[in-house]
Amino acid sequence: MRHVLRWARRLVAATVSLCALLGAVRLIAPATAGPTAEPPGAERQLAFLRAELDRGAGDEAQALFPEGYFFLHVLYGLSWTEIGMRRPAGERATALHEARWALERLDGPSGRAPFSADLTPSYGIFYRGWSNWLRGGVLSLQEPSRRDPAELRRFTDDSAAIGAAFDASATPYLPAYPGQAWPVDSTVAIASLRLHDTLRPDRFTGTVDRWLTETRRRLDPRTGLLPHRVDAATGTPAEVARGTSQSMIQRFLVDIDPAFARDQYQRFRDQYVGTLLGLGPAVREYPDGMDGPADVDSGPLPLGVSLSATVVTLGAAQVHGDAPLAGALANHSEVAGLPVGTPWTKRYAFGLLPVGDAFLAWSKTARPWVEPTPSPPPPSVSPWWRLPLLSTLLLLAAAPWLPALVRHLRRRRPGRPPAPQSCQ
Repeated sequence: MRHVLRWARRLVAATVSLCALLGAVRLIAPATAGPTAEPPGAERQLAFLRAELDRGAGDEAQALFPEGYFFLHVLYGLSWTEIGMRRPAGERATALHEARWALERLDGPSGRAPFSADLTPSYGIFYRGWSNWLRGGVLSLQEPSRRDPAELRRFTDDSAAIGAAFDASATPYLPAYPGQAWPVDSTVAIASLRLHDTLRPDRFTGTVDRWLTETRRRLDPRTGLLPHRVDAATGTPAEVARGTSQSMIQRFLVDIDPAFARDQYQRFRDQYVGTLLGLGPAVREYPDGMDGPADVDSGPLPLGVSLSATVVTLGAAQVHGDAPLAGALANHSEVAGLPVGTPWTKRYAFGLLPVGDAFLAWSKTARPWVEPTPSPPPPSVSPWWRLPLLSTLLLLAAAPWLPALVRHLRRRRPGRPPAPQSCQ
């Protein structure tokens, strides 16, 4: 029995050490590839997500939060679009097929179920904005002379409906649900109009310019950022800017107005990006110096940090050319996200929450669609940020063997010299 216990202890020690060393490797190895190359593991992540969607993960996500089904499908389609944009025109067939498949699900009853057809535009700005952005992405994957006429007509018509709704509104923030408006949703929709004017003749420059003017008049007074929630009738801020919506807003603003986006991104980074116990970068849900409650958008807030905002900020950093922060967040996710990979699939958190995988895949594949990648902002992450976490992992790898090492050294310590013999 003693022999069995000894080997069991060795097996546990070896497992702990191996996991810690694997974490150290993941902390150092490049986990993202910027806006031009394909990020490592992204296609395997999407293979896992497609299998989950086929078995009904969209309906399961819908039970967790109001847009679960929609987000899981739209992020899957957008991630494939981002990958397709990185490939030559002749190698985009798979990306185009999968993006179209996701768009078809959004157009169906399940995709529209949470939204009201009575809003302007119909089904609300959340549904119309994200759908239009993906539809424009599908067109972007096609060569201009070979774009599907029906898809082009639908994109044109939907863009016109969105533009007309903004032109007729007294506020720059249109409702996503009856009587409820979040600026992030309108930001996505305005970005889709900018995309329209890239793919089609310029039509919405005036609409976008007015939106920017009215948005600047309604910034959150505490942070100088777009607020999290507004009064649907007037657009006045009703809630302070929050990390979950800001991380998405920063992703899209760069394609609307790069100068305004740069100022907003630096404000966001200064007030929301910090570290979690000194072990790596993380994003707070509320601005520095302020606490607030968690909700369905933020998820749990350990020490004020939103895990969802942290993941999405990876993509925001990447589209802004902030490679140090994007790389740090990607490496952090490789350790904290507990990824499990096979030659065919890759999943995080053991695949228990596919929508989390969808947000991470979308973030790692981020790139601007309309504007070129801007010049990098001043770095905010120290090149030594890995040192505390790396030291912790290496100490954890060595810890199971320390008792045995101490016993070994004690056994090898020379004994005391014999006492001298007295002379008789």
